Amino acid sequence: MIRSNLVLRLVALNPHLYEKDCEAVVDAILDRIAGALVAGDRVEIRGFGSFTVKEQLARQGRNPRNGVPVAVPAKTVLAFKAGKEMRDRLNLEARATTP
Repeated sequence: MIRSNLVLRLVALNPHLYEKDCEAVVDAILDRIAGALVAGDRVEIRGFGSFTVKEQLARQGRNPRNGVPVAVPAKTVLAFKAGKEMRDRLNLEARATTP
């Protein structure tokens, strides 16, 4: 699901709200999550999962085309870990589709 689909789904579930209001709510939530991650905070949504920021150290990599060693600089990456409820829901659906 992409952001615009989320907004349309919120509009469908809340017919008393305008689409622009639902879009503002989605934007506010996503901006707050992004702001917290930029500040280095951990964001946890119970039943869904948690977002954390991790530091990757500089390392020596290889160019896949020619095998020449390349220096890969240190960087900050986003990590997501699904919550227990989400994992259980996903595994329940996987078990239901397995013959």
